[in-house]
Amino acid sequence: MNVAAKIARPEDVGLSSARLAAIPDYFGSYVARGKVAGVSTLVARHGEIAHFETVGQRDSESGLPLERDSIFRIYSMTKPITSLALMMLYEEGHFQLNHAVSRYIPEFKGLRVWAGGTHEKYETKPAEREMTIRDLLTHTSGLTYGFMPGHPVAKLYRQRGIDGAATGDITLKEMVARLSELPLLFSPGEKWNYSVSTDVCGYLVEVLSGRPLDELLASRIFAPLGMNDTGFHVPAEKLGRFTTNYEKDLRTRAVRAIDRGDETSIYARPRKFLSGGGGLVSTMTDYWRFCQMILDGGVFEGTRLVSPKTIEFMSLNHLPGGRTMKEMSTAAFSELAGDGAGFGLGFQVILDPAEAQAVGSAGNLSWGGAASTYFWIDPEEDLVAILMTQLMPSSTYPLRPQLQQLVYAAIEA
Repeated sequence: MNVAAKIARPEDVGLSSARLAAIPDYFGSYVARGKVAGVSTLVARHGEIAHFETVGQRDSESGLPLERDSIFRIYSMTKPITSLALMMLYEEGHFQLNHAVSRYIPEFKGLRVWAGGTHEKYETKPAEREMTIRDLLTHTSGLTYGFMPGHPVAKLYRQRGIDGAATGDITLKEMVARLSELPLLFSPGEKWNYSVSTDVCGYLVEVLSGRPLDELLASRIFAPLGMNDTGFHVPAEKLGRFTTNYEKDLRTRAVRAIDRGDETSIYARPRKFLSGGGGLVSTMTDYWRFCQMILDGGVFEGTRLVSPKTIEFMSLNHLPGGRTMKEMSTAAFSELAGDGAGFGLGFQVILDPAEAQAVGSAGNLSWGGAASTYFWIDPEEDLVAILMTQLMPSSTYPLRPQLQQLVYAAIEA
């Protein structure tokens, strides 16, 4: 894809060229101070890319530049893609959202809930009700993540090798079997907790479709949208475009490379664990194609993936009683803050921009990834914005709200 040929004049889509030009300057200061290796930003409005810039390197040690076709680990930005795949099967009548997960995953029948103790010796109690597929899509399932701080159940996950995108050499089916032996944090529907729920959704996709997750995503989403560089690993011929992932120790402030963008990367070969919650790599334009399809009601360049009513339904706040993420949260980690925001079927949904304390629109859909990547879709302004970098943890710098400030400042009409 010749991206350069598709860049629109910002003023033609109601944006200011001068103000958009401030974006690479702003994030370039992060690069100049050694805070991040490189940053790529994209803004599209009315279906046209009006801003697409990169600053810095894809590998700071070698000095290799970050480029428009660089490949990034998108981690939890995988979740909306897996959620859409599941909803494509919903459109075909494979399940109802209120169906118990155990209807399709028998191991999840009779799951029990943590009732106290330590990771070595604990008590459980029966769940108030069964986990539903909607619980999985909205992170109200009672599941958690192994990296979550403070709770013994997270330690049990780590002991069993259940670690989201970092899960080792097991299959989705094997992960589900291990999960079924562990207690839930809470009864389904009681609270909101970021979790491996979308990995379970990925397994549901396999069960319902009868196909491996990677094959279904490739044939039904990536190929139709032209997302030619998105997948669960980076083929050898594309490793020259792969970025290096960095981690900052928030105690010592030291930054180190934790996965190089070369043949030593864990992404340089096919992976046994296909993490529907965080396993994909992608590029800026690939992910823009996905976001633009969502913004345009399930269609991109004449190819329809889902009905506009399905996108509309996914974009509603599906948390029980219309509550916000903050009201339902267990106060553990989340990629985005929950103030003024609900959760749809795979996305955060802004309900009140004032409460969220961020310039934007009610109805914005968004999510981020562990290496500080981020996207949002603004239906009111007909706008998509994406930020890609590779720095963990994602809480290191306020890159996401800063990009929002700069983008909305550029709107003129």
